[in-house]
Amino acid sequence: MTEPAPAAHPSTALPEEVARFAAMAEAWWDPDGKFRPLHRFNPTRMTFIRDQVAAHFERDPLGDRPLAGLRVLDIGCGGGLLCEPLHRLGACVTGIDAAEKNIGIAAAHAQSLGLDITYRHALPEDLVAEGLQFDLVTNMEVIEHVADPSHFLALSCALIRPGGAMTLATMNRTLKALALGKIGAEYLLRWLPAGTHDWRKFVRPSELAHGLRPHGVHIRALKGLSFRPLSDRWDLTDDLDVNYLAFCTKD
Repeated sequence: MTEPAPAAHPSTALPEEVARFAAMAEAWWDPDGKFRPLHRFNPTRMTFIRDQVAAHFERDPLGDRPLAGLRVLDIGCGGGLLCEPLHRLGACVTGIDAAEKNIGIAAAHAQSLGLDITYRHALPEDLVAEGLQFDLVTNMEVIEHVADPSHFLALSCALIRPGGAMTLATMNRTLKALALGKIGAEYLLRWLPAGTHDWRKFVRPSELAHGLRPHGVHIRALKGLSFRPLSDRWDLTDDLDVNYLAFCTKD
């Protein structure tokens, strides 16, 4: 299901960022392509989401469909890499993205598998204007690409129903993240196309907490997402220096 995005001012989207990801849209479902890192650590971040959300809503995380009945919004859904496993966990999923091409790729992939996922070419402010709220909002690797992080967080929080939750993933603004997450990942290992990230836009956990607090949203859990080269896998750790995940709840 695809719907056009209504005009929204001011926009949370940066045109250059939208264009960059739209240009790579055809590669979303190639596990060895430009989004290879997302494919590799997606199962690990899904474990974090499943366990934290199940605990918050008093579900069995190892049950057949632990997110059954929950309305979930995935902001910046790209090609649907997170929406599809969320759907398989039982959630009623809506994915939005600023790039219309991404939405087309995501919708086509879901349709080919018979998955009932709603995809919209829209921005968070569009859904806020419609008065929509969700049990869970997922914000994975998005905040470091938006025009105004504070405004983006305010809109994201408005989309969480009272008592609901949000998961976020981003990169910490540390020298270690500059060395590994930017220079290493983009220029040495070539995991990502050069220019994918701007280190100056990485967000410290303290800044994230500060941006959420005025909207009644508080961080309840933080975990690092660390690559283990010897085992060639990503694990949840206590090292927040580069990639990290946050689970938050709304009063």
